[in-house]
Amino acid sequence: MRRSHIGLGLLGVFLLALAGTGCQNSETAAPPDTYDPRWRGAEQAGGSIFDSGGVTLFGDEDEAPASGIGVNAFLWRATLDTISFMPLLSADPFGGVIITDWYAPSESPDERFKMTVYILGRTLRSDGIQVSVFRQERGAGGLWEDRAVSPDTAVSLEDKILDRARQLRTAQLSQ
Repeated sequence: MRRSHIGLGLLGVFLLALAGTGCQNSETAAPPDTYDPRWRGAEQAGGSIFDSGGVTLFGDEDEAPASGIGVNAFLWRATLDTISFMPLLSADPFGGVIITDWYAPSESPDERFKMTVYILGRTLRSDGIQVSVFRQERGAGGLWEDRAVSPDTAVSLEDKILDRARQLRTAQLSQ
């Protein structure tokens, strides 16, 4: 008898905890990447409380449109366009990390490159992207050995990505 009371008590606690989490029927629940409609108008308004140059509320003109990803959509798309010649190993649109697999140019098969690109926010800014480039050369015995990469290489790639992101933004605004 006592066991059945304990079992019913645990079942009640479980159901209360489940109800407290806000679980919904999967057929009626909104997809997780949609915004609360009560805030949608405020996000689209994007005004400033002190006219131009003031404190911006609910987004700004350099922020990419809502796209369901956690980082600037222009930087994300520009990065994918710029490094499209390299095979992708991982792409996390919510964390803003893109990792390529090793790529060996056909003109130098004993050298290969790999990149990690970090998109650091929702705004289109020059400090919103960071590229890390890794280089290896085939050494004696056919083993790959790490080699130094010029810091200018990463900066050059960041500049190309930013240029492409600005092109995408300009094209979006002209529509």
